[in-house]
Amino acid sequence: MQTIENENFKAEINEHGAELTHLINKKGNFDYIWNNDLWPKHAPVLFPAIGRSEKDSYFYQGKEYPMPQHGFAGDQTFDVKQNTGDQLSLELTDNAQTMTDYPFKFQFTIRFTLTTTGIKLSFEMNNKDDKTLSYSIGSHPAFNLPINGEGSFDDYQLTFEPAGLELKQFEIVKTPNPYRNGNVVKLANSNGSLIPLNHEMFEKGLVIIENDGIKRVTLSSPSTKHSVSLTLDQFRYVCLWTKEGANAPFLCIEPFQGLPDVSGHEVELLDKEGNVKLSAGESHEVGYEMTLY
Repeated sequence: MQTIENENFKAEINEHGAELTHLINKKGNFDYIWNNDLWPKHAPVLFPAIGRSEKDSYFYQGKEYPMPQHGFAGDQTFDVKQNTGDQLSLELTDNAQTMTDYPFKFQFTIRFTLTTTGIKLSFEMNNKDDKTLSYSIGSHPAFNLPINGEGSFDDYQLTFEPAGLELKQFEIVKTPNPYRNGNVVKLANSNGSLIPLNHEMFEKGLVIIENDGIKRVTLSSPSTKHSVSLTLDQFRYVCLWTKEGANAPFLCIEPFQGLPDVSGHEVELLDKEGNVKLSAGESHEVGYEMTLY
């Protein structure tokens, strides 16, 4: 387990999966990140796939390869490249295990940087192969809700910036696993750029929102002075999730670059909707910042 810390915050990150497990507000002495066996994860890294692949597999050059839900990063132990005290860099490179699911040479680096107002996360992918590759990248942080025990789940809302957005979501079908059906519709339960939260809106599981101009989303409530705000301008989609049917006291706000498959359609990797494609030798980096109060 790696720890980074500054005057305001303390973060713990597990090298296994490069997962942020705690994010402590030191002045308030509370944790923003979920820790409970009801859902035994905290903030998984989704790579090189997001959500479910049809038949838990995909095709590359006519050959079928397995791909577990959300990819394999969560099952890999990352190397610690640097820990400066308030910044941590972790790295995953191709190995015999990854090659069985993903036949590419790569270098995947994740950086966690504490700031005076929160934490920045960046994800850099380097194609070390001599052929084009394709991948999805997502971050899956689960925030305790209510924050610091103040208020209740239904007291909270999400506010998207800028104001006046017409939010749209991908329709989800459960088979029983959640897939897309290919349709994009108006986001239910939204009031312009604002979404009041309730557990019923998650009865189908994922709520994947198309990012058409979204710059930021803020989780807040009139019951508390505390809030969580995420920048989203570098990601094409944002997913909302909590454990359905459980009245779970957490909410995941997940920046996505990539999508689950459409039900019934097993696809060629280089054609996967929303994926990032990198030619031989190319690199690509995306990131987001959490502002915490």
